[in-house]
Amino acid sequence: MIKERLNLSDEDVKMCKQIGFRTLSLCSIMEMEKMQALAYVRVMIPVINRYYHTQEERIEGYKRHWELFNTTPSVSGFITGLVASMEKQGAEDPNFDKSSISAVKSSLMGPFAGLGDSMLNLTWYPIAGSIGASMCINDGSLVGPLVMFLLINLLDWPLKYFGLHLGYTKGLEVVQSGGMALFDRLGNMANVLGVVVVGCLIPQTVKLSTALQFAFSEGEPLIIQDQMNKVMPCILPVVLTFVCYKLLKKGQGKNSASIIIGMIVFALVFAAIGHYTGVNIFA
Repeated sequence: MIKERLNLSDEDVKMCKQIGFRTLSLCSIMEMEKMQALAYVRVMIPVINRYYHTQEERIEGYKRHWELFNTTPSVSGFITGLVASMEKQGAEDPNFDKSSISAVKSSLMGPFAGLGDSMLNLTWYPIAGSIGASMCINDGSLVGPLVMFLLINLLDWPLKYFGLHLGYTKGLEVVQSGGMALFDRLGNMANVLGVVVVGCLIPQTVKLSTALQFAFSEGEPLIIQDQMNKVMPCILPVVLTFVCYKLLKKGQGKNSASIIIGMIVFALVFAAIGHYTGVNIFA
């Protein structure tokens, strides 16, 4: 068990559980000036109350964490565990510089936000969503959303749980030994993997083909889709995905609803053209 492997006491395990449950609501309290600061103060209450015993020390500890904090919640466990171990050191050592706690927390939240966004928000979550969507796109099966939920939490929960305990026991050691470079490489690898997997899922989830064909006085008609498949199979779904991606990137993701409505209008217009004129452009 992780308790024996990391040499944690019963009090350490209890505190880590309290921190872990409070971390779940890290994004539930957001304000524009200090972002997740208020929620982070709530996360650190079990730590401050355990290691500091006077009211003045506890108030000072709360104020120390009432500062700008913003990172990906799923990977915040490592930072929180490391900060908790530094609070413990600060309570036990009167010569410890407590301003270093804020410095370490501020220096790590940016890199870990980039790591969490690249590995989870931009890679694992879209992969899980695409896999779930591919399982229910034809018959609307409820298995798809359930699989997506399980896949997301298959990575999300272990990162929170083990990251918290690792940060508490070996956080300083990892940071001082150059472990952040490893995290950066993992983020780059996750980006590459995400692009490959999403590319593989495009033919299964994006259905678009042309019905255009040209008849000649002699011989078989020229079917445009067959000719396009000889050049590059599924080229239309790839082009459509690329256009949507560029539009999303241009609008920084804020225009997703407009893109969805535009796609619906696009489909209805060409369906109406095919219905009333008999000329089917897309199948």
